[in-house]
Amino acid sequence: MKRPTITDIARRAGVSKVAVSYALNDQPGVSAATRTSIKAIAEELGWRPNSAARALNGARAQAVGLVVRRPAATLGAEPFFMEFISGIESVLSPQSYALMLQVVDDHRQEVDVYRRWWGERRVDGVFLVDLHVDDARIGPIGTLGLPAVAIGPPQVSGGLPTVWSDDGASIHEIVRYLATLGHRRIARVAGAAELAHTALRDAAMAEVCRELGLPAPAVVHTDYTGDEGAKAARRLLIAAERPSAMIFDNDIMAVAALSVAQELRLDVPGDVSLVAWDDSPLTRVVRPALSGMSRDILAYGARAAQSLLALIGGAPVSDVLDGCARFVPRASTARPSA
Repeated sequence: MKRPTITDIARRAGVSKVAVSYALNDQPGVSAATRTSIKAIAEELGWRPNSAARALNGARAQAVGLVVRRPAATLGAEPFFMEFISGIESVLSPQSYALMLQVVDDHRQEVDVYRRWWGERRVDGVFLVDLHVDDARIGPIGTLGLPAVAIGPPQVSGGLPTVWSDDGASIHEIVRYLATLGHRRIARVAGAAELAHTALRDAAMAEVCRELGLPAPAVVHTDYTGDEGAKAARRLLIAAERPSAMIFDNDIMAVAALSVAQELRLDVPGDVSLVAWDDSPLTRVVRPALSGMSRDILAYGARAAQSLLALIGGAPVSDVLDGCARFVPRASTARPSA
């Protein structure tokens, strides 16, 4: 079916294309009655403004972008991103803003996407996720003048406004809880080492273990997938000095580790306690239900969207500290049996 054009509207209304343009763009030059009639015809025909034409006129794209450097096959299984995007949409949709999503393999491709989107005026701004300790994306975004809100710790954002959670405080809470139960050998299966939030959690875990007089924690870095989480858990659980408690940097790896423990005939939580970050439906449907770090990810996404729209609108935007994840104990954590 042919897409309706301004010419179709003008023909139906019996006016010139210039009059239609004035009416649809709320410019003077047509009467109130003619404007109302033209808009009603446009709605009836299903006409929508052409984004390329709007861009040439300097209008906003009414869209923002999110580029994710994760395998496309695993993104749909990652509850965090699905909830985060839902939170973003809860703010964008009432403002008639669209979210453009693209999955890439590396930061070079990601920067290329930003350049194309911004050059073609497809987006008014972007969310920058998975910040790195030395992030190669910060410089090009600044050079482009592309409005961006970073999701992660402000110390690595290069001056971009951030929405972040205090992961260090959350790590302190988990480790102190496990130590109070009597655990001394605590391991963590983490995300990629170059990620800023991973580095922050690494440093916080080493710090709290020193403060409590616990042995240096074993930390294994992975790609967040269930397969890698299972491999890391198996390696730790068959070691000569098996940890009595393990913390996982996402729920998928924690669920995979529960299967590994059962495969090795280890009791959870008698032989090993397990903690998942983030809390999600996955952590609650397995048996035993997994203790987890809970936070309102929908609200996290909504605050990010509010910050980006404010930035696009020219308002001053400050960093937003979205609190920290809180520990929710369930059946997978208990005092060690020995």
